Amino acid sequence: MTASAEPSGSLEVALGHASRLLTSAPSLAAEQANEILKAIPHQPMATLILGIACRLAADPAGAVAILEPLAHSQPKWAVAHCELGLALGAAGRGDEALVALRRAVQLKPDLSEAWLALADHLTATGDTTGADAAYARHIKASTRDPRMLAAATALCENRIPQAESMLRAHLKQRPTDVTALRMLAEVAARLQRFADAEVLLARCLELAPGFDAARHNYGTVLFRQNKITEAQFEVDRLLAKSAHNHGYRNLQAAILGHIGQVEQSIELFEGILAEYPRQPRVWLNLGHALKAAGRQQAGIDAYRQCIALAPHLGEAYWSLANMKTTRFEAADLEAMRAQLERTDLAIEDRFHFDFAMGKALEDAAAYAESFEHYARGNELRATGIQYSAEQVSARLRRSKSVLTREFFAERAGFGALDADPIFIVGLPRAGSTLLEQILASHSAVEGTMELPDVISLARTLAAQSTEAEESKYPAMLTQLSAAEARALGEQYLSKTRIQRRTSAPFFIDKMPNNFAHLGLIQLMLPNAKIIDARRHPLGCCFSAFKQHFARGQHFSYSLEDVGRYYRDYVELMAHYDAVLPGRVHRVIYEQLVDDTEAEIRRLLQYCGLPFEEQCLRFYEKERTVRTASSEQVRQPIFRGAVDHWRHYEPWLDPLKSALGPVLDVYPWVPEF
Repeated sequence: MTASAEPSGSLEVALGHASRLLTSAPSLAAEQANEILKAIPHQPMATLILGIACRLAADPAGAVAILEPLAHSQPKWAVAHCELGLALGAAGRGDEALVALRRAVQLKPDLSEAWLALADHLTATGDTTGADAAYARHIKASTRDPRMLAAATALCENRIPQAESMLRAHLKQRPTDVTALRMLAEVAARLQRFADAEVLLARCLELAPGFDAARHNYGTVLFRQNKITEAQFEVDRLLAKSAHNHGYRNLQAAILGHIGQVEQSIELFEGILAEYPRQPRVWLNLGHALKAAGRQQAGIDAYRQCIALAPHLGEAYWSLANMKTTRFEAADLEAMRAQLERTDLAIEDRFHFDFAMGKALEDAAAYAESFEHYARGNELRATGIQYSAEQVSARLRRSKSVLTREFFAERAGFGALDADPIFIVGLPRAGSTLLEQILASHSAVEGTMELPDVISLARTLAAQSTEAEESKYPAMLTQLSAAEARALGEQYLSKTRIQRRTSAPFFIDKMPNNFAHLGLIQLMLPNAKIIDARRHPLGCCFSAFKQHFARGQHFSYSLEDVGRYYRDYVELMAHYDAVLPGRVHRVIYEQLVDDTEAEIRRLLQYCGLPFEEQCLRFYEKERTVRTASSEQVRQPIFRGAVDHWRHYEPWLDPLKSALGPVLDVYPWVPEF
C-alpha cells in the first residue's frame, strides 16, 4: 500500500481516530498507530502518525528512526518529508532537516507548515534573504482569502508597492486581521521602515498575544532599531516557550553580541553549529564573535571553515583581510581571482572580494593593482547606497547657524548632570579604537562600543517634526526646554546601561559620527567628556576608502565624498571650538604615536583621571573590541601605519582636491 492509497472501512476510522488524538494525547495516538501497524505492517499513514506522536512526546530520535524509512519508501510524499524535517530539526540535525524540508516544498509548493519550518531553519543559519522568501511562501500557502492570496503572491515576488497597496486596502475593511498586519509589517521591514513595522507588530500582538511568529518579527525589528532591552524581553518570552527554537536562539546570539556578552554569543553560535555544521553563515558569525573576543586564531579557523563550505562567499575572505594581522597565501590570491572571473558572482560577494584583494595586494606591495581593486570595490559598493554630500554640508551650515555661542549661553544648566559618558568622535580609522583601548585600561573607565543611541535620539527628534527631517535638524533643538533636555540625557544613560558590565564610574561611547551631534550632547549631557580623534587627512580618508564597513559610513565609498566629509567635519569641530572653547579635547594621532606617554597624560588630565601605568600597556587589556582595529589595538603602538598612504599617493589627487586647505595646514585648521 502507498501513501496515496485510499483507506477504507475500519482502517479509515482507526486512522482518523489516531490522527485526532495527536493534538490532545500523542501517547494514545501512538498506541492506536501501533495497533494498526500490528494488523497492517508498514502502513504508511499509521507510520506517519506514530512518527509525529514520538516527536510530540519529546522523542525526536525515535521519530527520526520511524520517519526516515518512511520518507525513503515514499519518495514523493511531501508530508512524510515535512514531518521528517520537523523531527530532524527537533533532534538537532539541522542540515539534514533543511534537506528534508526543501524536498517537501519541492514536492508540494503549498505545504504551509514546511515553508514555516524551512524559514525558521534558514533564519538560524543566517540566511535572512532565504528566510524572508520562505516566510512569504508560508503566508501565501496558509491563506484562503483571495485578496490576501494576491497580496502574499506580490510579497513572494518582491512586488513591494503592490503588496503594500493591497494589504492597506484589506486592513481598512478588516483592521484586526493579524495575518495582514504581520504581512504589512514584513513590507515595512523590507523597506527598512522599522518604526512602522514595530507599530504594526505591536498591534498584532495586542490582538493575538500568542502569535509567536509575529513576536519573533517584533523582537527583530526592535533589535534593528537598537531597542536592545525591549528586544531581549521579547526573545526571552519566546525562548521560555520554545527553548530550542533555532530562529529565537540566533536572534538571542545577535543581541548578546551587541551588548558585549560575546562569550555567551559564541556559545550560542557553537550550539547552532552542532546542529548545522555545514552552514557557512553561522561559521562567519562565529568568526566575527571570536574576533571581537580577541580569540584571533579561532576566528581565523572559523572564517576558513566558512570558505571551505562556500568558496564564493566574499565576506569570509574580507573578514580574514579585516583581521589586519592576517596575510593571504598565494593559494588564497589564486582562489579570489578565480571567483572574480565568474560571471554569476553576486555584487555583494564581488565587492567583498575586491576589498580583500586590495588588502592582499597591499601586503604584497603591489600598490597599483591593489588600488584598482579598492577602487572597483568602492564603486560596486556605492551602487547599493544613497548618499548626498550636499545634504551633509547643508546640515553643517544649519548647525553653525543655529548652535551659536549665544544659543549655548542661554541654555547653561540644561541637561542631566551625570558625567559618566566619555564620547570619542571624529572619522573612522582616525585612532578612536586606540584611544578607547587606552582609556578602557584605566580602572575607572569601561569600554563599550560604537553606540548608536545619540544618532537614534537625533533621528527621533527630527522625525517629530511636521517638516522634512533633514531641514529641521538641528533647528528643533531651539525648542527643547530644560526638562526635555534633561529627560533626553537620562534616556541616553538608561538605554546605554545595558552595555555596562562593571562598576567603573565612566564609560566610553566611541561612535565617530557623533561629532555631528555635539550640540545635542552638550544640551543633554553637559558634563560628559568629548574627545576628538584626528588623523592626517590623507591617512585617515584613504584608510576609510579601503575599509568596507558593514553598515553606515556611506561617505567612504568615493575619494571625493570622503574628502569633502573630512573637510566638513573639521569645519564643524572648529565651530564648536569657537562657541564652546575648551569643551572638546583633541588628540592628533601622529602626536600620540610620537610621544605616547605625554599624550596619554594629557588625555587622562582632561578626563579628570589620575595617571595609571596600565594605560601605557593598553595592549595587555583583555576586552571585547568590535571594530576593524580590534587586533591592532592588542599590540603596542607602531609607526608603520602613519605614512602608509604615501604608497597610494599617485592615485589620490581627487581626495586632495576635495580636502582643499584642510590638507595644506594640517594639523592646524584653516579659516572657514
